[in-house]
Amino acid sequence: MNVAVVLYTSDLRVHDHSPLRAALSSCDQVVPLFVRDRAIEESGFSAPNRRAFLADCLAGLDCALRERGGRLVIRSGDAVGEVVALVRETDADEVHMAAGVSGYAHAREEALRTALEAEGRRLYVHDMVVTAVAPGALRPAASDHFAVFTPYLRRWSELPPRTVTAAPRVIRVPESPRSEPLPERSAVTGVSPGLARGGEREGRRLLGAWLREGVDRYHEVHDDLAGDATSRLSPHLHFGTLSAAEAVHRARAAGGAGAEAFVRQLCWRDFHYQVLAARPESATRDYRTRRDSWRTGPGAREEIEAWKEGRTGYPVVDAAMRQLRHEGWMHNRGRLLAASFLAKTLYVDWRIGARHFLDLLVDGDLANNQMNWQWVAGTGTDTRPGRVLNPVRQGLRYDPEGAYVHRWVPELAGLPAPRVHEPWRLPEAERARYDYPEPLVELADGLARFRQGRGIE
Repeated sequence: MNVAVVLYTSDLRVHDHSPLRAALSSCDQVVPLFVRDRAIEESGFSAPNRRAFLADCLAGLDCALRERGGRLVIRSGDAVGEVVALVRETDADEVHMAAGVSGYAHAREEALRTALEAEGRRLYVHDMVVTAVAPGALRPAASDHFAVFTPYLRRWSELPPRTVTAAPRVIRVPESPRSEPLPERSAVTGVSPGLARGGEREGRRLLGAWLREGVDRYHEVHDDLAGDATSRLSPHLHFGTLSAAEAVHRARAAGGAGAEAFVRQLCWRDFHYQVLAARPESATRDYRTRRDSWRTGPGAREEIEAWKEGRTGYPVVDAAMRQLRHEGWMHNRGRLLAASFLAKTLYVDWRIGARHFLDLLVDGDLANNQMNWQWVAGTGTDTRPGRVLNPVRQGLRYDPEGAYVHRWVPELAGLPAPRVHEPWRLPEAERARYDYPEPLVELADGLARFRQGRGIE
């Protein structure tokens, strides 16, 4: 019998999985493999919340494979070395995997291809299965990628997402390959107490519930901080327990303005992937430099820590940062506000904020986290790099009753809107009743400092 290895990375499902399908069609047996990559774990990217969610996802994948007669093989170490060792153990002829977009993913693919060719085996890298449209599928006439979202959206909307395939009915796996035990969520320390559950079954359940009960009004309420009327599917899209292409197909089938707005957000996700695929260095370098003179020094460091702790003195920003710490997730509007406050009001390097988000976000990936941070900081694809989000106005607009602030900043409970968004305006005697800090900086001063640092007249 001929054997193929399917290397799982951020595509932890059996539904709509082109590498698995291709391996099953060309070989009698497959070995589904996940490598706990030492390089990723040592890089600091493997944060506790993502490790805990990953444990759920791997357990779910193993269960789905066993329901079809297979199983998941777990190994730890160097990804290339572990794949080559497994190929030798099973005498596999070929390895299938999904394409990545990061610099590390590209280097891993090339190293794996070289190592397998030296063994007389072949590597098949399939189009991304964590996006609806592959990063390189759409290109403008004069560039290798789209740098502005709107023209990308037009082309993306004209191109149907790839065909969605069903989960295979039978998966035959050789008995010989050894496997390490599945990691357990309970063994991970430092996990956010409100972290959601992972796994393909949970992701598919959430998508079904969202399309039945939540998507209809998404276009009207997606920015409502207190209403929390978003899909919460981003962790499943990040780990690939849910197919982005399937989400697009099913949302379009549901129809309506809400579904259209939701699909637009999925397009934003693909947009960021194609930017990072074309410019992997933008994970750490300005996509469009503004020659910023970011603030450093003791004062800036103290403000950064206050921002991380949710003690900036601006309630809606603090609420967002505390939600992040408790859930390992943050409402998208909250992400924009928190990022704008750090990068523009405090005028602190966006990379510091992006790193903190990656330390906590269960859905944190390089494409969406880094490119969104650059968009907000004005060093990315935003066509208005000088825009600054006012946290008071944003709080009044997207949390008009103050319910989001009351939920995450309990020391301000009982203080009604609109005063809850500007507690420093309370009379001194009343302000003393609340254990809440004064603003780190006046908004007008922060704006002036940002404009001066960036050279905006």
